[in-house]
Amino acid sequence: MPHYRIKEAADLLGVSDDTVRRWVDAGDLDATLDGSGRKVLDGAQLAAWAVRTAQAAPDPSGVARSARNRFVGIVTHVVSDTVMSQVEMLCGGQRVVSLMSTEAVRELGLEPGSLAVAVVKATTVIVETPGGLA
Repeated sequence: MPHYRIKEAADLLGVSDDTVRRWVDAGDLDATLDGSGRKVLDGAQLAAWAVRTAQAAPDPSGVARSARNRFVGIVTHVVSDTVMSQVEMLCGGQRVVSLMSTEAVRELGLEPGSLAVAVVKATTVIVETPGGLA
């Protein structure tokens, strides 16, 4: 079972290591000591806790859709030519990039600072692990 040091857990959760330490001190997360005497968190318990406590930003679109992967965020960068545009968003600390027509960018009023929802509906999701083990 994987274990994560406090700093690694903080990076995965998008918070400071001090925040994770406070959660451990408050008993919200269980920590044990590794062979070097450093606090570590059990990976499965951390994952379960992350799911229980996750709070996605509310979807402001009010649209019902079949796609389940919706990421509310802020537009950070738009690059357009006469036909196509690249729109970058920051959604919960994650960078999401979309290629779309420049006409769509204009119609949606997308510009840095705009609130938007990235909707992903894909049949292929590639999952990678560190270390290149297959």
